[in-house]
Amino acid sequence: MIVEGAIVDVDGARPAYVRFRKGRVVEVGTPGTDSGRGRERRIHGIVSPRPVNSHTHLGDAAAAREPPLADVADIVGPRGLKFRLLSSLSAEDKELAMRSALQQMVREGVGAVVDFREEGVPGVEQLRNAARDLPIEVRILGRPVERPVAPGELSQLLRSADGIGVSSAREENAPTRTLLADRAHRAGKWFALHASEEVREKPEAYLSPRPDLLVHLTKASPDDLEAVAKARIPVAVCLRSNALFGRSPDLSAFARAGVRLLIGSDNAMLNAPSVFRETEFAYLATRRAGHPVDAEFLARAAFVEPWLWLDEPGRARVTPGMVGSPLVLRLPTEDPAYQLVTRATEQLIVPTGAE
Repeated sequence: MIVEGAIVDVDGARPAYVRFRKGRVVEVGTPGTDSGRGRERRIHGIVSPRPVNSHTHLGDAAAAREPPLADVADIVGPRGLKFRLLSSLSAEDKELAMRSALQQMVREGVGAVVDFREEGVPGVEQLRNAARDLPIEVRILGRPVERPVAPGELSQLLRSADGIGVSSAREENAPTRTLLADRAHRAGKWFALHASEEVREKPEAYLSPRPDLLVHLTKASPDDLEAVAKARIPVAVCLRSNALFGRSPDLSAFARAGVRLLIGSDNAMLNAPSVFRETEFAYLATRRAGHPVDAEFLARAAFVEPWLWLDEPGRARVTPGMVGSPLVLRLPTEDPAYQLVTRATEQLIVPTGAE
C-alpha cells in the first residue's frame, strides 16, 4: 500500500508518500517519486507516529455518571468522590472498566498511555491485568498507600510499576517527595506529580526534588513556565478535565516559554480517554480564549514529544525501518497538522496490515 499526501512527525509536517509492506514502512519520499509503478493500492491521507495519551487515571473508569458540580478536591481529591468510588468497587470491576478504556484507545490508534495509578501495588497489578495482550504500551506510575511511606511497600511498588506518580507538592510534604523521587531515580524509574492545578504553587515546590514529568500547571505564571522550560521538564496538560472545573491553561504561554508539551485525557470518570477529542478541544479552546496556538504545536504534543519522553525516538519519525507501525488517516492533506489535530477520528484510520 502507498499513502500519498503528507507526513507529520518529529521533523514537522511535509508533503510525502509512504509505502507499506506487511504493515511496515519500507519507503518514504517526495510525492510522485515512489517505486510502486501503479501496481499497489494507493490512498490519499496523512501518516504520523501513533498518538500517546500522556496522562490518565484509568482506575476510576467504572464511574459512568455525570459528575456533580463541585471543585477538584470534592471530586478527585484524597477524600473525594473518586476515592470513595474506588473503595466500593471490586478488583474485577475495576479491571473490566480499565480494559474497556484501554480498548477504546487501541481503536483510536494510541500507541502508549502513561497512567497515574493509585491504590498501591494492588492498583498497579489491576492495570497490568487489564492491559494483558492489548497492543498498547501501558506505563504505570504507582502511588504508595501508607503515610509515612512504608519502605517495604515502596520497594514492592517500584518492582511492579514504571515509576511513582503523586498528587501534588501541596498534598505530599517535602521529605516524602524527596524520598519517593530518590528511590524512583535510584531504581531507574520516573517520578511525576501534579502541579499548580487548583492554585499557583511556587516552582521550587514542584521542581525540587526534580520530577521527570509535571501535570497541569493550570495556574502557573509566565515566569513559572520559564522555570519549567529551563529545567527541560515536560508538562502533560488535560484541557477537557480543566474545563470541567472552570479552568483553562494558556497554552500560548507554554509555547512562548518553550515548554515541552504533552497531552492527556486525565480521569476516565470525567472524560473519554480520547487523544483525538483532547487535541481538537485544545485547539478550539485556545482560539476561543483569544490565545491561539499553532496546530503543529499540539500535533507535536500528542504524536511526537511523548515518544521522546518515553525514550523511544524511533517511534517519533516516519521512516523506513521505524520502530512499530505509524498511524494512517484518510484526511485532507492541506495543512496536515491542522487536519490531524481537529479532524482525526477512529473511523478515518486506515489499516496497514500491522493491526
